[in-house]
Amino acid sequence: MQKNKKAIIISGATCTGKTDASIMIAKELNNHKFEIINFDSLLFYKEVNIGTAKPSSAELKAVKHHLININSIANEVNANIFIEKASEKLYELAENEVTPILVGGSTFYLRALMKGMYESETITDEVKSFFKEIYDSKGISEIIEYLKVNDPESLKNLHENDHYRLIRAAEHFKQTGQKISKQKEMFDAENPYDFSKHIHTNFDFLHLSMTIEKEQHWKLMKKRASKMIQSGLIEEVKTLLEQGYSGNEKPLQSIGYKETIQFLNGDISDDAELAERIYINTRRLAKSQKTFLKKVTPKTEFSFLTQQDNILESVDQFLNNN
Repeated sequence: MQKNKKAIIISGATCTGKTDASIMIAKELNNHKFEIINFDSLLFYKEVNIGTAKPSSAELKAVKHHLININSIANEVNANIFIEKASEKLYELAENEVTPILVGGSTFYLRALMKGMYESETITDEVKSFFKEIYDSKGISEIIEYLKVNDPESLKNLHENDHYRLIRAAEHFKQTGQKISKQKEMFDAENPYDFSKHIHTNFDFLHLSMTIEKEQHWKLMKKRASKMIQSGLIEEVKTLLEQGYSGNEKPLQSIGYKETIQFLNGDISDDAELAERIYINTRRLAKSQKTFLKKVTPKTEFSFLTQQDNILESVDQFLNNN
């Protein structure tokens, strides 16, 4: 009987050391071959760097990475595209006796890769164009208003920065007259947080979830927000807008970029207020990521700051256990 392939998942809220952990594993356990598959949705895009905490050029050289800088912010990578690309790379690496390390903070994309997507009717070009015109002219707020009237249940489950799924929910309702939240209810009935039952049946996964003590986490998030501004976030966003991007592109509505656009529009007074807004919104994001990951099983939680040896030992045992 053929043995299952092995892969590692490194998840965690923003600013918990996921990239550092993946690089450490690949360097320290060099009796195995590793390559990294990214599932942080913002890292898919070439033009956004400072506000995404993208791995440095040295880190990208140290270990081969996949699904980073694969698209322009003008061309969105949705969950279906991600599943296709990530699955292809997962199997390709395993066939070449390379252990994939899946790394990222986009929990929705991770679950989509592990559990698949719940079914939804194909949307016509006419309906897509209808909402694209609304989105391009009025932004995501108008889509949110549409959902408040037609599918408030879905709206409760979606983050305001998750433009893809907000638009998808609106499209689904207009196309079918049915709430996409009903599809989600059926999907949830099969426990979408149980990763022991996943769609990649010839793989065994070791799921390591990075955690950090709350007060320390807040300090790191605050430090990162300030560092982004010092490193040229404002200039990066200004350049993108000068190049003709509207600011409504999904990556430019993410934390860091959205606030910087507000700063450039005069809605935020100075650098200090900008850093504080980014920090507060990052804390909110981290809270939602933690809430999601708390439900996911099986996983083992580690602090990268204090348990590096334990992380390495756990991976080594997993890979050497036949």
